[in-house]
Amino acid sequence: MKFTHVSRVQTEGDNHVMEDACGYRANAAWMIDGATSLLDELALPGASNPSWYAQVLGLALAECAGPQDPRAVLAAALAKVDELGHQLVGPESQRFPSAAVSLVTTDDDGAVSVLSLADCHVVAALNDGEVRHVGQALDGPSSRDELRRARLERNTPEGVWVARREPAAAQHARLVTLGPAHTVALASDGAWRAVDLGLVSGPADFLEAVQTPMGAQELMLMLRTTQDEIGESADDASVLCVALE
Repeated sequence: MKFTHVSRVQTEGDNHVMEDACGYRANAAWMIDGATSLLDELALPGASNPSWYAQVLGLALAECAGPQDPRAVLAAALAKVDELGHQLVGPESQRFPSAAVSLVTTDDDGAVSVLSLADCHVVAALNDGEVRHVGQALDGPSSRDELRRARLERNTPEGVWVARREPAAAQHARLVTLGPAHTVALASDGAWRAVDLGLVSGPADFLEAVQTPMGAQELMLMLRTTQDEIGESADDASVLCVALE
């Protein structure tokens, strides 16, 4: 089975370019949330390093889509990113941009696999009527020095694994296998704030809200309005909803 388009809405956060990317091709769909730069940026051809990375990884995932095993798809895509990275900046890894990513693949029967690095979210409406949520908030450091230290430790035994340039990250990703599904929504953590702030009651209501372009736009506008009213800094917010056929 393959994914078809239902809706996609992306809205930039405060004072920076869009650093999320999302898309689908054949039996794969993905959400990429570029990590804000904390270290000196590399000379990469984009509006920001995270913006460049999100776009490049998205294209690589589209090129590698096809296998039912999401680890194989992600590893192949990261190998392509690594190859391009060597051409542009050599072997640099710590300052190389990174991202949270959720990759969803489906088999011939519509069963869904969700592979995740860091904190994107996936909600799947299964054919048996159940709605499943895959995703988790990450507890992280708060001070800038702690954030920089955590960034330097990424993709090492001391730190968290994210999508960067190492194909081995695919083996460290969380894999959740679900039953056959008919609709799947993917969200960056910025969009998931709509759930955190109680604008929808939970994953099932979030999925229901984004199943039309108008509904997805209205929810993201409500989120931005609420964040402005409470004085909350707005992160990039991206939602992609796809159906299986």
